[in-house]
Amino acid sequence: MKKTISTILLCILIGLLICSCNKDSERKEQDTSNSSDTEADSADYSTSEKSEETGSVETLSELQKITFVLDWTPNTNHTGIYVASELGYFAEEGLIVDIQSPPEDGAEALVAAGRADIGVSFQDYLAPAFAMEDPLPLTAIAALINHNTSGIVSLKDKAITSPAKLEGHTYATWNLPIEQAILKQVMADDQGDWDKVELFPSTVTDIQASLQTQVDAVWIYYGWDGVALEQTDLETNYWYFKDINPVFDYYSPLLFVNNYFLENNPDTVRDFLRAVNKGYQYAIDNPEEAADILIQAAPGLDREIVVASQKWLANEYISDAPYWGYIDAERWDGFYAWLWEKELIEYEIPLGMGYTNEYLPGK
Repeated sequence: MKKTISTILLCILIGLLICSCNKDSERKEQDTSNSSDTEADSADYSTSEKSEETGSVETLSELQKITFVLDWTPNTNHTGIYVASELGYFAEEGLIVDIQSPPEDGAEALVAAGRADIGVSFQDYLAPAFAMEDPLPLTAIAALINHNTSGIVSLKDKAITSPAKLEGHTYATWNLPIEQAILKQVMADDQGDWDKVELFPSTVTDIQASLQTQVDAVWIYYGWDGVALEQTDLETNYWYFKDINPVFDYYSPLLFVNNYFLENNPDTVRDFLRAVNKGYQYAIDNPEEAADILIQAAPGLDREIVVASQKWLANEYISDAPYWGYIDAERWDGFYAWLWEKELIEYEIPLGMGYTNEYLPGK
């Protein structure tokens, strides 16, 4: 479920942000009936729902609309969002949440530009947005899964039981600098030689077929692809990056928000997270029922895989965190410090930058 983030994407992000701000400014000048105290460089996020009734337009509610964008197609990382929508948790908080699929530029571009308010991303994806002379206006507000469940999967007969055992084998790479630097680091930690790994550039979409035909090892997220492989008769080996080096226990995935939206709507963000927390708590307590809610929203998903994934993730959403959504400062800062040390980002990301626990219901 990875996608490429590059300097080109950062330029797109900046362009979209400037375009968004200009359009918002023009809209405010044209609509004198909808005045706002928001500064000209932030988006106008206020909204109310109205409908025609008995021949006149009346305000039915004071519901706040939130545009929410996913990182990928719907999967069990997102179940709590769909549960909160389906079971009325958003409505209870006075919210209407429009759940959208991401564009090719990704959720980061849409949220940074003010075209969406809140989205799903990963800590490594957000790094380029923060490591700039003028960082993009984004803040992580909740961890969807407490620990990084990504790692390397291979067929058991390849005997790749640790990073060093990748030597002499073929690895499917996205050709991303951070991705390959992580593999190089864990191999060095395990006394292995990254230069002895054969790289096969590929965005693998069918893990099972690729392992049987093209490559020996693939980077996956266990909560989805790993569980899916469990439903087959293939025997595999798997190891987590975080188990080799704790610096790679970064947050993947997480929720993040546009800073202007956060600044002007702090209570709305708290309401949103309160509803989402209830959604994930429901998924933890009722994994099969939650899986059915996700399938209702995305009927193309395989129910056997979704249910198995949901049951597995029920123990991972919170795990050993003090409460759902909590982001640990040491883990957050440690990963960004490693990126800077390895010269993988252009600017150093200051300690504590880019995240907050302030709006979580467990705070």
